[in-house]
Amino acid sequence: MNEISYKLGISKIFPCNYLPDKEERLLIAVDERLANSESYGWLMTQGFRRSGEQSYRPHCPNCNACQSIRVLSNDFTPSKSQKRSKKRNSHFIIKQSSQLKDSYYPLFESYINTFHQDGSMYPASFQQFQSFLSCKLTKQLFIETWAPANEQNGLKEETLVCVAVTDVLSNGLSAVYTFYHPEFKAHGLGVFSILTQLSFCQQMSLPYLYLGYQIDDCQKMNYKNRYFPFERFIDGQWHLNDKTTAIKAEIAK
Repeated sequence: MNEISYKLGISKIFPCNYLPDKEERLLIAVDERLANSESYGWLMTQGFRRSGEQSYRPHCPNCNACQSIRVLSNDFTPSKSQKRSKKRNSHFIIKQSSQLKDSYYPLFESYINTFHQDGSMYPASFQQFQSFLSCKLTKQLFIETWAPANEQNGLKEETLVCVAVTDVLSNGLSAVYTFYHPEFKAHGLGVFSILTQLSFCQQMSLPYLYLGYQIDDCQKMNYKNRYFPFERFIDGQWHLNDKTTAIKAEIAK
């Protein structure tokens, strides 16, 4: 596919959503030939992401802070804190669906309206929920985390507490978005969902879990480099980062 020329669009420059002193610009895949599963998978290998049906990549004039990260699922080794997350949340029930269910919306709405009141998606709406999370470009996997019925904690039936929206690619899974019940925040369901997605990668014999953009100087976006080993997309190339690399980088600071 690298030998074929494709039409790409470029957005206007606008204030960055993540770094207040920066400006943002996007490269957008507008060519109709890229609107299919194979091409979408290829775009992911070129550092793109998607929002709804639109694939994009940051193309900012004076900044390269957004760097795509993908975890090597077969070589992944959980840290001590990640092992604790798996153990702490082992009582949860994991289910899966291939469709975006309307029944997910109350959970999505509660999550957005509780945790992202300063974001562009606040207040949540059902139309936004559908347009942002649904996708015809590729197969999707919705990983559901359910709390079991527990009379002692007031749960009379299984309760949906988290949904990880995941795209299925030919060489991996892409973590699109995760939302969870605010009352279960203490369980660290964001971390637990990534660990669950990595388990699905291993079960499906898929080598990569794409986590999106790591932004080191943004608190909300600087957690993706904690799953070793991973590759980071810099200047058109994927660069391997393992724990040894991370230790050397810390010493060099």
